[in-house]
Amino acid sequence: MNEDLSATGLDFTLPVANRGYRWWYLDALSDDGAHGITIIAFLGTVFSPWYAFARRGGGGDPLNHCCMHVALYGKPARWAMTDRPRGALSRGADFLQIGPSAMRWDGNKLVVDLAEVTAPVPGKLRGRVTLYPEALSHRAFRLDGAGRHHWQPIAPRSRVEVAFDNPALSWSGFSYFDTNTGVAPLEEDFLFWDWCRAPMPEATAILYNASRRDGSAQSLALHVNRAGEVADMPIPAPAIMPPGLWRVARPTRSEDGKAELVRALVDAPFYTRSEIRTRLLGQNAVAVHESLALNRFDNLAVQALMLPFRVPRARGW
Repeated sequence: MNEDLSATGLDFTLPVANRGYRWWYLDALSDDGAHGITIIAFLGTVFSPWYAFARRGGGGDPLNHCCMHVALYGKPARWAMTDRPRGALSRGADFLQIGPSAMRWDGNKLVVDLAEVTAPVPGKLRGRVTLYPEALSHRAFRLDGAGRHHWQPIAPRSRVEVAFDNPALSWSGFSYFDTNTGVAPLEEDFLFWDWCRAPMPEATAILYNASRRDGSAQSLALHVNRAGEVADMPIPAPAIMPPGLWRVARPTRSEDGKAELVRALVDAPFYTRSEIRTRLLGQNAVAVHESLALNRFDNLAVQALMLPFRVPRARGW
């Protein structure tokens, strides 16, 4: 799979603006429905209280706030999201090392080696996740009117193999891989967004809805075929699901106007990630869904009193 890494968004040396961010996101659900995983490699850890404090103080070096976040869902469940300083970062066009964990592209697959410490209760999290794309996509999207934030689905149709030593766990399933980048903090330009991806045998549907601070809104509805071609599709009807425990809304879209919450994967004061049932591309589908309330994140009490327990700051490597 000979690809221009920068065209696909896979080049790990792409620049990151001061006070901005760049991240690479992977999620997957197991074929048997029992397990799930999310991995996010952050340069400029957008949900780190330490990065938010640095920006409030007039700083904002994104490379001094990098992170390899990993969350396991099901049994056992685990969470690790350690914000690390610049000295923990090493990167080249095809690899990204953040502390003891690394992500690399070998030309055909993405390999993620994880060696993290869980939070808030410290424990070892050790394993490897290998992502095999059906194809790579090249279409990128502007998320705001000024063009300060962009999103690119790199490999919306993929398979993963998950193998952990600690906890002992192995499974495979359908997966998704994308990247986001911005030259400003998310909370400066957005009030709320929701996103979901629904894999089906011959295509994957992706929905992206954003409410911006300037009063405008954007809704994307995309169809990705097995060749990785990304095309627009009609925007489905709104569908409402119950809010999270912290009352964060879970809006989405569905062709029949209905969506059902299967299980909550993450339920935080400003963020939810969920497994849902919906109808897209004329089919019933199980999807991964997220919603993000930026006013909630920008609350000083959330950043100072809640997030440090879930997002600790490493002193060194």
